[in-house]
Amino acid sequence: MSGGLYSTQSKDFDKTLDLKKIAPYGDTMNDGKVQVSFTLPVPAGAEATEAAKLMLKKMGLENPQVVYFKELTPGYTFFNCYGNATQSVDYTTIYVPKVESTVMDMHETDLFIKENVGRPLVVLGASTGTDAHTVGIDAIMNMKGYAGHYGLERYEMFEAYNLGSQVLNEDFIAKAIELKADALLVSQTVTQKDVHIKNLVELVELMEAEGLRDKVILICGGPRLSHELAKELGYDAGFGMNSYADDVGSYIAQEFARRQSQKQ
Repeated sequence: MSGGLYSTQSKDFDKTLDLKKIAPYGDTMNDGKVQVSFTLPVPAGAEATEAAKLMLKKMGLENPQVVYFKELTPGYTFFNCYGNATQSVDYTTIYVPKVESTVMDMHETDLFIKENVGRPLVVLGASTGTDAHTVGIDAIMNMKGYAGHYGLERYEMFEAYNLGSQVLNEDFIAKAIELKADALLVSQTVTQKDVHIKNLVELVELMEAEGLRDKVILICGGPRLSHELAKELGYDAGFGMNSYADDVGSYIAQEFARRQSQKQ
Protein backbone atom coordinates (compact mmCIF):
# COMPACT_ATOMS: atom_id res chain seq x y z
CA MET A 1 0.00 0.00 0.00
CA SER A 2 2.72 2.46 1.00
CA GLY A 3 4.70 1.64 -2.12
CA GLY A 4 1.70 2.38 -4.30
CA LEU A 5 1.01 5.63 -2.49
CA TYR A 6 4.61 6.71 -2.89
CA SER A 7 4.65 5.92 -6.61
CA THR A 8 1.46 7.93 -7.09
CA GLN A 9 2.79 10.95 -5.19
CA SER A 10 6.20 10.80 -6.86
CA LYS A 11 4.55 11.45 -10.22
CA ASP A 12 3.60 14.89 -8.94
CA PHE A 13 7.16 15.84 -8.05
CA ASP A 14 8.88 18.29 -10.39
CA LYS A 15 12.06 16.60 -11.59
CA THR A 16 12.94 19.15 -14.25
CA LEU A 17 16.38 20.75 -14.02
CA ASP A 18 16.27 24.11 -15.77
CA LEU A 19 19.59 25.94 -15.43
CA LYS A 20 17.85 29.19 -16.31
CA LYS A 21 15.62 28.85 -13.24
CA ILE A 22 17.64 27.29 -10.45
CA ALA A 23 15.81 27.00 -7.10
CA PRO A 24 16.99 25.65 -3.74
CA TYR A 25 16.88 21.86 -3.46
CA GLY A 26 15.59 20.32 -0.23
CA ASP A 27 13.77 17.01 -0.65
CA THR A 28 12.96 17.19 -4.34
CA MET A 29 13.93 19.22 -7.40
CA ASN A 30 12.65 22.81 -7.38
CA ASP A 31 10.91 22.57 -3.99
CA GLY A 32 12.74 25.73 -2.91
CA LYS A 33 13.27 24.55 0.67
CA VAL A 34 15.76 26.63 2.68
CA GLN A 35 16.95 26.76 6.28
CA VAL A 36 17.33 30.15 7.92
CA SER A 37 18.77 31.03 11.31
CA PHE A 38 18.63 34.41 13.02
CA THR A 39 18.23 36.15 16.37
CA LEU A 40 15.50 38.60 17.30
CA PRO A 41 15.89 41.07 20.18
CA VAL A 42 12.75 39.83 21.96
CA PRO A 43 12.11 37.36 24.82
CA ALA A 44 11.22 33.77 23.93
CA GLY A 45 7.50 33.01 23.68
CA ALA A 46 4.54 32.68 21.37
CA GLU A 47 4.86 36.30 20.25
CA ALA A 48 8.53 35.82 19.41
CA THR A 49 7.78 32.71 17.37
CA GLU A 50 5.06 34.53 15.45
CA ALA A 51 7.45 37.45 14.85
CA ALA A 52 9.97 34.99 13.38
CA LYS A 53 7.34 33.56 11.02
CA LEU A 54 6.33 37.04 9.90
CA MET A 55 9.99 37.83 9.29
CA LEU A 56 10.28 34.76 7.07
CA LYS A 57 7.22 35.85 5.09
CA LYS A 58 8.72 39.32 4.60
CA MET A 59 11.85 37.56 3.29
CA GLY A 60 9.62 36.07 0.59
CA LEU A 61 9.47 32.53 2.01
CA GLU A 62 6.29 30.47 1.83
CA ASN A 63 5.17 27.92 4.44
CA PRO A 64 7.36 29.40 7.21
CA GLN A 65 8.14 27.03 10.09
CA VAL A 66 10.03 27.64 13.32
CA VAL A 67 11.55 24.26 14.21
CA TYR A 68 13.73 25.40 17.10
CA PHE A 69 14.15 28.44 19.30
CA LYS A 70 16.11 29.29 22.42
CA GLU A 71 16.46 32.43 24.46
CA LEU A 72 20.18 33.16 24.37
CA THR A 73 20.07 35.78 27.09
CA PRO A 74 17.12 37.73 28.51
CA GLY A 75 15.46 39.59 25.67
CA TYR A 76 17.24 37.82 22.77
CA THR A 77 15.91 34.67 21.09
CA PHE A 78 17.61 32.50 18.48
CA PHE A 79 15.49 30.78 15.81
CA ASN A 80 16.10 27.93 13.40
CA CYS A 81 13.49 27.99 10.65
CA TYR A 82 12.42 26.46 7.35
CA GLY A 83 10.53 27.85 4.39
CA ASN A 84 10.12 27.65 0.63
CA ALA A 85 11.89 30.17 -1.56
CA THR A 86 9.73 31.60 -4.33
CA GLN A 87 12.54 33.04 -6.45
CA SER A 88 14.99 31.41 -8.83
CA VAL A 89 18.24 32.46 -10.55
CA ASP A 90 19.55 32.07 -14.08
CA TYR A 91 22.66 29.94 -13.61
CA THR A 92 23.65 30.28 -17.26
CA THR A 93 24.33 34.02 -16.93
CA ILE A 94 26.62 33.82 -13.89
CA TYR A 95 30.23 34.94 -14.24
CA VAL A 96 32.62 34.83 -11.29
CA PRO A 97 36.19 36.20 -11.62
CA LYS A 98 38.67 33.50 -10.61
CA VAL A 99 42.40 33.25 -10.05
CA GLU A 100 43.92 32.38 -13.41
CA SER A 101 46.48 29.68 -12.73
CA THR A 102 46.82 25.92 -13.03
CA VAL A 103 46.78 24.23 -9.63
CA MET A 104 49.88 22.07 -9.08
CA ASP A 105 50.99 19.98 -6.12
CA MET A 106 54.10 20.72 -4.09
CA HIS A 107 56.52 18.75 -6.29
CA GLU A 108 55.13 20.19 -9.50
CA THR A 109 55.38 23.73 -8.14
CA ASP A 110 58.97 23.22 -6.99
CA LEU A 111 59.90 21.89 -10.41
CA PHE A 112 58.09 24.77 -12.13
CA ILE A 113 60.03 27.35 -10.11
CA LYS A 114 63.35 25.59 -10.77
CA GLU A 115 62.74 25.54 -14.50
CA ASN A 116 61.10 28.96 -14.91
CA VAL A 117 62.55 31.13 -12.14
CA GLY A 118 65.80 29.50 -11.13
CA ARG A 119 65.80 30.48 -7.46
CA PRO A 120 63.60 30.10 -4.37
CA LEU A 121 60.84 32.69 -4.02
CA VAL A 122 60.58 34.62 -0.76
CA VAL A 123 57.05 34.62 0.65
CA LEU A 124 55.86 36.40 3.81
CA GLY A 125 52.51 35.67 5.44
CA ALA A 126 50.65 37.20 8.38
CA SER A 127 47.31 37.99 9.93
CA THR A 128 47.58 41.75 9.93
CA GLY A 129 45.99 44.56 11.89
CA THR A 130 44.11 43.55 15.04
CA ASP A 131 43.28 40.08 13.68
CA ALA A 132 44.50 37.50 16.21
CA HIS A 133 43.46 34.42 14.21
CA THR A 134 46.23 32.32 12.71
CA VAL A 135 44.31 29.25 11.51
CA GLY A 136 44.10 30.51 7.94
CA ILE A 137 47.68 31.71 7.50
CA ASP A 138 49.01 28.61 9.33
CA ALA A 139 47.10 26.34 6.94
CA ILE A 140 48.85 27.98 3.99
CA MET A 141 52.29 28.60 5.47
CA ASN A 142 53.12 25.98 8.11
CA MET A 143 55.08 22.94 7.03
CA LYS A 144 52.39 20.45 8.09
CA GLY A 145 49.76 22.39 6.16
CA TYR A 146 46.11 21.44 6.38
CA ALA A 147 43.88 18.55 5.25
CA GLY A 148 46.75 16.74 3.55
CA HIS A 149 48.02 19.81 1.70
CA TYR A 150 51.57 20.69 2.78
CA GLY A 151 52.21 24.35 3.64
CA LEU A 152 54.66 26.59 1.79
CA GLU A 153 57.35 26.09 4.44
CA ARG A 154 57.71 22.51 3.20
CA TYR A 155 58.32 23.53 -0.41
CA GLU A 156 61.92 23.40 -1.57
CA MET A 157 61.59 26.46 -3.77
CA PHE A 158 59.84 28.77 -1.30
CA GLU A 159 61.51 30.65 1.53
CA ALA A 160 58.39 31.01 3.61
CA TYR A 161 58.13 33.23 6.68
CA ASN A 162 55.01 33.08 8.85
CA LEU A 163 54.92 36.27 10.95
CA GLY A 164 51.85 35.20 12.94
CA SER A 165 48.96 37.40 14.02
CA GLN A 166 48.28 41.05 14.89
CA VAL A 167 51.10 42.24 12.67
CA LEU A 168 50.89 45.95 11.97
CA ASN A 169 50.85 46.85 8.29
CA GLU A 170 53.91 49.06 8.80
CA ASP A 171 55.85 46.18 10.38
CA PHE A 172 54.73 43.80 7.65
CA ILE A 173 56.08 46.13 4.98
CA ALA A 174 59.33 46.69 6.87
CA LYS A 175 59.89 42.92 7.06
CA ALA A 176 59.10 42.56 3.38
CA ILE A 177 61.77 45.13 2.54
CA GLU A 178 64.29 43.47 4.87
CA LEU A 179 63.79 39.98 3.41
CA LYS A 180 63.31 41.20 -0.18
CA ALA A 181 59.97 39.44 -0.44
CA ASP A 182 58.61 38.31 -3.79
CA ALA A 183 55.09 37.75 -2.46
CA LEU A 184 53.02 38.84 0.54
CA LEU A 185 50.10 36.85 1.93
CA VAL A 186 47.55 38.57 4.17
CA SER A 187 45.02 36.52 6.12
CA GLN A 188 41.85 38.17 7.44
CA THR A 189 39.38 36.29 9.61
CA VAL A 190 37.79 39.04 11.72
CA THR A 191 35.32 40.88 9.50
CA GLN A 192 32.92 42.60 11.92
CA LYS A 193 31.97 46.09 10.75
CA ASP A 194 34.14 45.43 7.65
CA VAL A 195 37.32 46.02 9.66
CA HIS A 196 39.15 43.71 7.24
CA ILE A 197 38.36 46.01 4.32
CA LYS A 198 39.90 49.02 6.05
CA ASN A 199 42.99 47.05 7.02
CA LEU A 200 43.50 45.56 3.55
CA VAL A 201 43.11 48.94 1.85
CA GLU A 202 45.54 50.54 4.30
CA LEU A 203 48.21 47.98 3.42
CA VAL A 204 47.87 48.71 -0.29
CA GLU A 205 48.07 52.46 0.31
CA LEU A 206 51.18 52.12 2.48
CA MET A 207 52.86 49.91 -0.12
CA GLU A 208 52.06 52.39 -2.87
CA ALA A 209 53.51 55.20 -0.73
CA GLU A 210 56.73 53.18 -0.33
CA GLY A 211 56.88 52.43 -4.05
CA LEU A 212 56.59 48.68 -3.37
CA ARG A 213 53.18 47.76 -4.70
CA ASP A 214 54.32 46.79 -8.20
CA LYS A 215 57.42 45.00 -6.95
CA VAL A 216 55.68 42.16 -5.11
CA ILE A 217 52.80 39.77 -5.64
CA LEU A 218 50.13 40.80 -3.12
CA ILE A 219 47.56 38.21 -2.03
CA CYS A 220 44.83 38.19 0.56
CA GLY A 221 42.69 35.36 1.85
CA GLY A 222 40.01 34.49 4.35
CA PRO A 223 36.51 33.04 4.71
CA ARG A 224 34.83 36.32 3.70
CA LEU A 225 37.15 37.15 0.83
CA SER A 226 36.94 36.39 -2.86
CA HIS A 227 39.17 36.99 -5.86
CA GLU A 228 36.76 39.62 -7.13
CA LEU A 229 36.84 41.58 -3.86
CA ALA A 230 40.61 41.24 -3.63
CA LYS A 231 41.03 42.78 -7.07
CA GLU A 232 38.70 45.64 -6.14
CA LEU A 233 40.84 46.36 -3.07
CA GLY A 234 44.06 46.50 -5.10
CA TYR A 235 45.41 42.96 -4.61
CA ASP A 236 46.66 40.62 -7.30
CA ALA A 237 44.63 37.65 -6.11
CA GLY A 238 42.24 36.55 -3.40
CA PHE A 239 41.61 33.09 -1.99
CA GLY A 240 38.46 32.27 -0.06
CA MET A 241 36.94 29.13 1.41
CA ASN A 242 38.38 25.73 0.50
CA SER A 243 41.70 27.18 -0.64
CA TYR A 244 44.96 25.41 0.16
CA ALA A 245 48.69 25.95 -0.14
CA ASP A 246 48.55 24.17 -3.51
CA ASP A 247 46.32 26.93 -4.88
CA VAL A 248 48.38 29.78 -3.43
CA GLY A 249 51.78 28.31 -4.23
CA SER A 250 50.81 27.50 -7.81
CA TYR A 251 49.56 31.02 -8.39
CA ILE A 252 52.67 32.68 -6.92
CA ALA A 253 55.00 30.53 -9.01
CA GLN A 254 53.14 31.09 -12.29
CA GLU A 255 52.48 34.79 -11.70
CA PHE A 256 56.13 35.47 -10.82
CA ALA A 257 57.31 33.60 -13.90
CA ARG A 258 54.84 35.54 -16.05
CA ARG A 259 56.08 38.87 -14.75
CA GLN A 260 59.68 37.81 -15.15
CA SER A 261 59.12 36.86 -18.80
CA GLN A 262 57.53 40.26 -19.47
CA LYS A 263 60.69 42.01 -18.29
CA GLN A 264 62.90 40.09 -20.68
